[in-house]
Amino acid sequence: MGTKQDVVTEIFKLCRDRGDFVFDNTLVKQVCKKYGFGNPFDATKLDDTARFPQILLDEDSFILHLGKGRHKFVKGISNGFHVFEKIDSDKVFDWKYRKSILNEFDTSESNILSVANNQRIIHDFLYEDIVASPKVYNARRTKMNISYRVGREDIIADNLQMEIDLTMELNGVITVFEGKNSFPKDFAIYQLFHPFRYYSVLRKEKRLEVGLITCCYILRKREREGSILRLYNYTFEDESDMSSIKLLKNAQYNLVKR
Repeated sequence: MGTKQDVVTEIFKLCRDRGDFVFDNTLVKQVCKKYGFGNPFDATKLDDTARFPQILLDEDSFILHLGKGRHKFVKGISNGFHVFEKIDSDKVFDWKYRKSILNEFDTSESNILSVANNQRIIHDFLYEDIVASPKVYNARRTKMNISYRVGREDIIADNLQMEIDLTMELNGVITVFEGKNSFPKDFAIYQLFHPFRYYSVLRKEKRLEVGLITCCYILRKREREGSILRLYNYTFEDESDMSSIKLLKNAQYNLVKR
């Protein structure tokens, strides 16, 4: 049985040999079948560089999705992946709570976001007000035609499907969320940028009255006595450039049982 890294390595070599770094799901399925990799829809999803095959690191390339089952190897990993910033000691808080029977029940991304919401951690972090009442919109998928830049490279995505784990709105400020049940070194920026771009296009087309658009990445590490949550709030200085990501603030919350 081959690994995801084997599949991506083979696809990259095929694209390099033919001089065209755009490929589609037909090729992905063929290579997955060759290596006995059972989930071709997951093969092109590399959420952090720790999952990269060596060839992508050597060639300084990463995968972007173009919609309609098409993908592209793009040069410049630093433009497509962002290293989580260090959290200073004055931004680390012990957060007392009464454990719910469902808090540690599963390791899904939705559970991470639910815990952060139910324990009012999101409210404290984003709004500095634990009794704030943002409107909450649960996970959804949507499709959109979008164009943007990654550094100097223009990207055109046609009917691109994007997943939005959670959206909150308060006083015209929209925040989209992504959750991960580990502490990776970095993350694929498109996870935040595609939803950000989606709302920025709606604002530009005056289809939605939106003020500030931000993104929140929440990481959780489960401990014997509770969990550690790390929250990072980002925006993009240039709404047309994925590499223009900017940290607004970050913090760590240690969940301590009462």
